[in-house]
Amino acid sequence: MRRDLFTEDHEAFRQLARDFVEKEVVPNYPEWEKRGRMPREVFRRMGELGMLGMAIPEEYGGGGNPDYRFNVVLQEEAARALVTLSTVRTQLEVILPYFLHYANEEQRKRWFPGLASGELLTAIAMTEPGTGSDLAGIRTTAVRDGDDWVINGAKTFITGGMQADLVIVVARTSTDPDNRRKGLSLFVVEDGMPGFTRGRELEKMGCKVQDTAELSFVDVRVPAANMLGEEGEAFTYLGHNLPQERLTVAVGSVAQARSAVETTIEYTKSRKAFGTPVASFQNTKFELAACSTEVEAAQAMLDRAIALHVEGELSPADAARVKLFCTEMQARVVDRCLQLFGGYGYMMEYPIARLYTDARVTRIYAGTSEVMKVIIAKSLGL
Repeated sequence: MRRDLFTEDHEAFRQLARDFVEKEVVPNYPEWEKRGRMPREVFRRMGELGMLGMAIPEEYGGGGNPDYRFNVVLQEEAARALVTLSTVRTQLEVILPYFLHYANEEQRKRWFPGLASGELLTAIAMTEPGTGSDLAGIRTTAVRDGDDWVINGAKTFITGGMQADLVIVVARTSTDPDNRRKGLSLFVVEDGMPGFTRGRELEKMGCKVQDTAELSFVDVRVPAANMLGEEGEAFTYLGHNLPQERLTVAVGSVAQARSAVETTIEYTKSRKAFGTPVASFQNTKFELAACSTEVEAAQAMLDRAIALHVEGELSPADAARVKLFCTEMQARVVDRCLQLFGGYGYMMEYPIARLYTDARVTRIYAGTSEVMKVIIAKSLGL
């Protein structure tokens, strides 16, 4: 279906992104999968092209254009080429907003140029062993000691944790027995601070080109100047960015589901069974027709949500609806497409296998499907 979401500027950026992905990502992607990460020089190259600093103000080396649709284009072009861009999505769409909204002027001068150039890589450390979706249950602590805060605790499932130069850590600075959500604060822990260590690099079933780590903080002294935003306001800050984080997952889900359909069409046209192209079988036609329809329905819903987000009007409940629908659609579509590959669909040499394993986590991170249903139900007064 025809889309009317993008302007000429977005389409010009799309061509830049497409050229970059085809020339500098696709040929190297198998090697990056083996390494488990994208080389730092590639982040710097993206910085040179203006891809990482689009939303950062011009005075700090950015593009000065916070239009979320540029992020959408970048995700779509990676998915079109059947690759991902490592932790770029997390850095641009999940972490950067915290810096943009809550960094003071001194922090902006200190960190923004490196964020725009790709010299500084980031991670956000929220999840802890045993807490999962319960952010109010965070046990990592930060205690004031003179001009420093002393952080102690452990985090897990941290995307980009092995490479990050700056880690936004959610820690408890006070306790209110009547309200567990109060008393959480954000701190920027920098690489090399004594007591900050990276533990295991976790082996995942999918998303092989982005590292996922366990992080440990033992008496880490963080200058008070590294607190991001106001003390005790982290839970509010985290909630403010969740609609975009969930929308971001939905963007990837729809783009990857679309690519699954397209690569399956190509495969079934070339693959023969019983002397006949698989695409000529009625079952193949019906399956792909149904999958294409699901993708288009999700795209329409998603594009409307993106437009609302650009206007600043996407509600938490609608963001939950979009994430729930798009990620569940992705699971159905990629599974049905893989089935049409037969035994070859189970082989990692075919992109459909990677699309399948990568898809599984989208119903878990940024809030599970079950959490999305809870949010939606509350909006219905239930």
